[in-house]
Amino acid sequence: MKKRYLIILLIFLSILSIFIGVKEIRITDILALDDEKIKIILVSRIPRLVSILAAGFSMSIGGLIMQQLTRNRFVSPTTAATVDSARLGILFSLIFFPASSSILKMIISFAFALSGTMIFLKIMKNIKIKNKIFIPLVGIMLGNIIDSITTFFAYRFDLVQNISSWLQGDFSMVLKGRYELLYLSIPLIALAYIYSSKFTVAGLGEDFSSNLGLDYNLIVNIGISIVSMSTAIVVITVGRMPFLGLIIPNIITLYFGDNLRKNLLPTGLLGAAFLVFCDILGRIIIYPYEISIGLTVGVIGSALFLYLLLRGDK
Repeated sequence: MKKRYLIILLIFLSILSIFIGVKEIRITDILALDDEKIKIILVSRIPRLVSILAAGFSMSIGGLIMQQLTRNRFVSPTTAATVDSARLGILFSLIFFPASSSILKMIISFAFALSGTMIFLKIMKNIKIKNKIFIPLVGIMLGNIIDSITTFFAYRFDLVQNISSWLQGDFSMVLKGRYELLYLSIPLIALAYIYSSKFTVAGLGEDFSSNLGLDYNLIVNIGISIVSMSTAIVVITVGRMPFLGLIIPNIITLYFGDNLRKNLLPTGLLGAAFLVFCDILGRIIIYPYEISIGLTVGVIGSALFLYLLLRGDK
């Protein structure tokens, strides 16, 4: 699996995504400068594609960082209570700041996501059983507890339907003016690349990295902050993307090894391509109706996750 093949695949799927939808659009329509169909592409199709690419890149790279720092390939934003904590933060903002902007909701969601992830890392550090499967199960249980708290308060404040809209990832409502918050993930990806070598060293353990003069706690906090912010941005903009940050880094690691800096670009490319593919699949299965991308990602992702579990350390 070479990078150029991933780039070609992503470009092909991206072009295909622009021309698939309820409104039929052909290349001849663009060449003929059809105003109506060009407007559909500019207002709906391209914003949707850009949001998918941004979400795919950021969530996949976030999962790669978490797996490197925790030294566990089954840890990701969805198995470390990060996503569930972000949703709790969204509920908090809906209750106490109902008229707040998306930026404020993102900041609150980021704070909750960071706190939830830190709690998971604290639990992981104190438990004696370091089994690769047991640790993410602890994260899933913590996430379910947080999700139960979210559901309880959402019910008490009559916000169940509001908060449920962030449960399933959905790009069907993405239009021009509703997705630009995802652009904030670009500097986060750049920051991840800058610190990638330090994340690799930190992944070797606290004692080893400290002997090399690396501030282990600081690097871990930076990595978790990048993941939490990326998760908050994606969740508040397009919803939850299950398994994305879990399976994509594992697939890339099988081919490219454990060098985080080397793996950043392939992980982002494959994550984006996988998300575009799932979006296209959701649009054509029951055409002209559409299946939520959270469902298609969940079904395919769960199958790949089971394969990784059964494969073990082979």
